[in-house]
Amino acid sequence: MTNHERILETLEAFVRTEIGVEIDRTQLVLDETRKEFEGDFTLVVFPLVKMFRSAPEAVANKVGEHLIQSLKEIESFNVIKGFLNLKMTSDYWTRQLAEAGADSNFFSPRENGDVVLVEYSSPNTNKPLHLGHLRNNFLGHSVSLMKAFSGDDVVKTQIINDRGVHICKSMLAWRKFGDGETPESSGLKGDKLVGKYYVIFDQHLRSEISELEHQGVSNEEAKKAAPLMMEVQEMLQKWEANDPEIRKLWSMMNGWVYAGFEHTYDRMQVSFDHLYYESETYLKGKDIVVKGLADGVFYKKEDGSVWCDLEAEGLDHKLLIRGDGTTVYMTQDIGTAVLRFEDYPEMTQAIYTVGDEQDYHFKVLFKILEKLGYSWAPNCRHLSYGMVDLPSGKMKSREGTVVDADDLMVEVVRAAQESSQDKGRLDSLSESEQRDLFETLGIGALKFFLLRVDPKKRMMFDPEESVALNGDTGPFVQYTYARCRAVLRKSGADPIRADLEGVQLMDKERALLRGLMSFRAEMNTAAMAMNPSAVANYCLEIAKVYNQFYHDIPILTADGAERSFRLELTRLTSETIKVGMSLLGIDVPEQM
Repeated sequence: MTNHERILETLEAFVRTEIGVEIDRTQLVLDETRKEFEGDFTLVVFPLVKMFRSAPEAVANKVGEHLIQSLKEIESFNVIKGFLNLKMTSDYWTRQLAEAGADSNFFSPRENGDVVLVEYSSPNTNKPLHLGHLRNNFLGHSVSLMKAFSGDDVVKTQIINDRGVHICKSMLAWRKFGDGETPESSGLKGDKLVGKYYVIFDQHLRSEISELEHQGVSNEEAKKAAPLMMEVQEMLQKWEANDPEIRKLWSMMNGWVYAGFEHTYDRMQVSFDHLYYESETYLKGKDIVVKGLADGVFYKKEDGSVWCDLEAEGLDHKLLIRGDGTTVYMTQDIGTAVLRFEDYPEMTQAIYTVGDEQDYHFKVLFKILEKLGYSWAPNCRHLSYGMVDLPSGKMKSREGTVVDADDLMVEVVRAAQESSQDKGRLDSLSESEQRDLFETLGIGALKFFLLRVDPKKRMMFDPEESVALNGDTGPFVQYTYARCRAVLRKSGADPIRADLEGVQLMDKERALLRGLMSFRAEMNTAAMAMNPSAVANYCLEIAKVYNQFYHDIPILTADGAERSFRLELTRLTSETIKVGMSLLGIDVPEQM
């Protein structure tokens, strides 16, 4: 039984004896006391006011008196309106520390048997990964790590958008303007080379549209009538008809892109268990839509296009198959969703990590799956997140104004190197060790910066701020871990003593230990909410409190039980930071 449960059970018994009423425990709230008040745990007594027929303060005092007499772990209490703040004894906290230190499973993942699929990245094969993809990958990968830690059997996946109009744009531009250029001949990574031709296509298309507009054609009509767009549509139709020449070109250019992606993923330290390709799932989606049409779920217009009417669900009419027989993204997503649940029939949840610009798309997708009668449709979730902005404005791939992911990772590692070398603390490390450290700091800083903001919020990226050693940054948390390890190395790794009951905790020790003991609950809550920012901010708070403790309270110069207690507190802090940061996909260095 946890101490929370003991307090609540004692309260239930008191109410039962005092006024003969059974309490619904779900009505009771017992949380950590807020920083500005004295205490460790706070009980909200408002649900008890009607039962006791007294003012909130009177009820809180009555309950506090009973709890302090009944539970030796409670040292004192105070009342702030309808809130009862309980202060636990030093012995209670030292016992908590000792039990955590002796528990080999304190930081171990749990097992609950649920199978959860997390989709992230899911790029188009017509351009390299950019800053927006970094937030997507770091977010999805972190959620997969958090879910696994909380007990789920996680399948990390992506749907590679390897077909469609956008892919044909790069293909057509390379065939018309590429003159046989390859990654080897150009010295460019394959994904960057293909992205180059996506930009070139847009430049030539704009020129054609402008020419048509000068001839009096409206902008909308010019976009459709431009020769390049007509050629792209023809190429897409040939692709779907398995034209051997087009398929060969498609395979070659996609191969270039995959090689480039793999290099980027390696440096990002993200991985996948199962890859899905739109080129392999869109036909399944088309077959499902055709069957849905026969079953009366969908309807056909005079031009032969197939639609779904979602007005009754508060949405709109959604196109699923064009009049020329080609499919849209929604068709592919239907096929992919069905295929995934066929591949993993025991799956309890499917999570789609996609930007909030696609909120409506996923509302429509999930409703269509429900209309098709799939019982698992309510288990689909959209992990929506805000876009990443730059000081110069929004990124646009077709105009070549994106921040390339590879270039950005190079930049943050370089910035981490300059920041670290300025401190002059790395003389004892070899060159290869220093390179590894700069990589750990730079990539960790980038991940932390992009994950510390609530996923739902749009954010502004600042490369210089991300790698700062001070402030709310990843390097600050990493430095705190390294500081803990340095203290433990200097200590000679003293074992914790069994007789810690005589240690009287100072406020900063109590605050730090209270935070450490909430680790599992904080991680579980973050995993359920699919919110890595909660993990990042928890690690940041632990780092801040430890540094206050470190600066104000002697550790290595302390004696006896106090020294052992503070060393064990340092050890538990280091392990908490290490595991917490690992759930963000971030490594921590032993020295920096």
